[in-house]
Amino acid sequence: MSKIKVSIIGATGYVGAELVRGFACHPEVEFKYLTSRSFEGQKFSDIYPVLRGVCDMTLTNTDYETVAKESDLVVTALPHGVSSKTVPVLLENGCRVIDHSGDFRYKDLATYERSYKLEHPHPELLKEAVYGIPEFYRDELRNAKLVANPGCYPTCSLIALAPFLKAGLLDTTSIIINAVSGVSGAGRKESLPYSFCEMDENYKPYGVVGHRHTTEIEEQASFLAGTPLKLSFTPHLAPFKRGMLNTIYAKPSASFTDVSDEKINAIYKEFYKDEFFVRALDMKVFPEVKAVNGSNFIEINGVYDKETNLIKLFSAQDNLGKGAALQAIQAFNAMFGFDEKTGLTLVRGV
Repeated sequence: MSKIKVSIIGATGYVGAELVRGFACHPEVEFKYLTSRSFEGQKFSDIYPVLRGVCDMTLTNTDYETVAKESDLVVTALPHGVSSKTVPVLLENGCRVIDHSGDFRYKDLATYERSYKLEHPHPELLKEAVYGIPEFYRDELRNAKLVANPGCYPTCSLIALAPFLKAGLLDTTSIIINAVSGVSGAGRKESLPYSFCEMDENYKPYGVVGHRHTTEIEEQASFLAGTPLKLSFTPHLAPFKRGMLNTIYAKPSASFTDVSDEKINAIYKEFYKDEFFVRALDMKVFPEVKAVNGSNFIEINGVYDKETNLIKLFSAQDNLGKGAALQAIQAFNAMFGFDEKTGLTLVRGV
């Protein structure tokens, strides 16, 4: 059987580079185009020397129509507002698409336009797009033409919350998410706040009210809970390159009368027992970023604080891995009928 022809638009950003690294390990994929406006004409391995001999393709700025017509799948790693104009062109020219922007992650148009302060040029595609967490939507992914790859913070939050929201075990008025990301989450750009001297030995909150990922988490969490909900979300930036850790606080619902550390752990292990990439840890073992970096794994666990009547849930993932590019490859596997682990079991060393 011929390999799947994959192209990546925006291949030299951090997400694009992680897509190249991941797909280069996939036995059923061949690259058709890797596009870049900034580095057109250069080899990909000149930009990322670690991939010398692995991916020496020349970067192009090929028009989107040609890319789409000659590819089975196009993965876009473009800014919000750009994807909403680019993706329709790709779909019209016959390929399937996985998009990494926020432009197709919402079902509610008004929520998207309020959160991103943009007018969506193709709102009809919001209904068609499948939210790309395979653990939740793998059946829909099989026939999807357009996949909206989730944000890193929403993935880390929703996988931790899902078992408890679906079972009605949380007071949905009390959810607080305290999230920490590595600097690569800000993208590959020259900007003073993200320079080495500004970030080294530093740790800071940002977007403390109204961060756009808040509404993305709320919409998907509402689907899981079966009822609309609001929550408090605060992101932080930490002085490491990649990785993400969430601490989530919520009160148990009135029906969760037997809440305990043991019960929380058992709920996680049962809910995710068949999910290879979700590691429900043993009692008293808690997630940490080093344990998942360079991988598509997410680790979760939780405890109950009797003194404050709070459930504390913890999750850790690689923000470029399960939080972005490698989860897109997991979704690709679901879309094209491959085992979801294909190409994703090789992880980086310590």
